[in-house]
Amino acid sequence: MSRQSSHARQNKVQKQDDFVSTNHKAKSSVVAQFVRIARKERLDYGDFVYVCQQVRRKLRLLRPHKQRKLPELMPEAELRKFFKVIQEVGNLQHEIMLKLLFFTALRVSELVKIRVSDIDFEQCKIFVDQGKGQKDRYILFPESFRLVLQAHLRGNAKNRYLFETTRFTPFTVRRVQQIVQAYRQKAGITRLVHPHLFRHQMLTLLTARGLSDSQIQLISGHRSKKSLEIYQHLSLESVQKAYQDVVKTISV
Repeated sequence: MSRQSSHARQNKVQKQDDFVSTNHKAKSSVVAQFVRIARKERLDYGDFVYVCQQVRRKLRLLRPHKQRKLPELMPEAELRKFFKVIQEVGNLQHEIMLKLLFFTALRVSELVKIRVSDIDFEQCKIFVDQGKGQKDRYILFPESFRLVLQAHLRGNAKNRYLFETTRFTPFTVRRVQQIVQAYRQKAGITRLVHPHLFRHQMLTLLTARGLSDSQIQLISGHRSKKSLEIYQHLSLESVQKAYQDVVKTISV
């Protein structure tokens, strides 16, 4: 590297440092002035917050949008590998529990709270009591799972919850997370796999198979101000056929 190019680089670094230093000094000066004015006017906390809000409005300052990182989904081949390992291990309750978590796009905190009395076998739906946002809703499960769940409960006739530990208590969220990690390692999957990933995975598959945003919202339990009008005109029954048609095409 020539002496001239080295000198130019040093000047560039120096200018950047000077800019950062100057910018920091300017901010410090504004803060100092703001503090003097607030003390002089004897602003309490509420007044101070109000002033900041008005300043932001007058300057038309907008909050920067948070960048949401998209989840890294598993390829379908890897998803099948994961569930194949569970089947090979032979823990039937784990297999049913994790497949239900996947097919219903439930949050794991909702899954562990399902009571036997919440299941409507005739309509293939489950009542979710106080889900996220303290909202009740129904979710669908595959018709092919009707007999599976009924057989599971016949073998565990004393269950109050759909899935219970050997101590006859519902699973904890943490325990389900540990179970998923154990099967991930046994399957030799290196990517991050966690219970909530199955929710993303299923909703992505439903979207790819052609279900509309409004249908997805009904299945997932996502609610927003924009969707309220849509919810007034749609019911879960209207999504039933589209959902059942899609899950028949998914092999895990």
